[in-house]
Amino acid sequence: MMGLRGTASAAAAVMEPEPEVSDEALLVLFANGDPTVAAELTQRLGPRVLGMAMRVLGNRAEAEDVTQEAMIRLWKVAPDWRQGEARVSTWLYRVTMNLCIDIKRRARGGTLDLDAVPEPPDPAASAAETLQNQARADALQDALMTLPERQRQAVVLRHIEELTNPEIAGIMEIGVEAVESLTARGKRALAKALAGRRDELGYHDD
Repeated sequence: MMGLRGTASAAAAVMEPEPEVSDEALLVLFANGDPTVAAELTQRLGPRVLGMAMRVLGNRAEAEDVTQEAMIRLWKVAPDWRQGEARVSTWLYRVTMNLCIDIKRRARGGTLDLDAVPEPPDPAASAAETLQNQARADALQDALMTLPERQRQAVVLRHIEELTNPEIAGIMEIGVEAVESLTARGKRALAKALAGRRDELGYHDD
């Protein structure tokens, strides 16, 4: 007869969730003719791509166009995807960044519309907290848009998307030292741009 310990172990095994299928595995399944996984990959990666494009471009409509085009390119490359050479997310970030650069080049000299940032407010937050969080997000977006393009790209990838410096170097096609320099200068510029708004935004030293 199975003891209590054995029963508990069996129950735990039954209740343990299955490991999540990797992005790469889902892309391979899509390439092999399973269209149902496209929705899951889009749900996983789409918001991250949109968020990055929003931070870089500062325009939601353009960011949505970039996200759609980046996902289309992912579906097109799926049959030729070489497993183990790159992470799907890293490849997608590189495509997204290039699309953003193309838009910026075409719109050189134009004005940019600052829309709401893509992160939804915490439903548990109070109205005052929601307004302050939105003000902080808007202030960050405003400050980001004052940075030179390459600094803004590096800062978004490092401090918002939280990619590693080698990953960013691959995406931006520059050396790791150049990434470190861009992010350091961009971070200093952001701190300077936001320094005069600490009280307004509710940032107080302990």
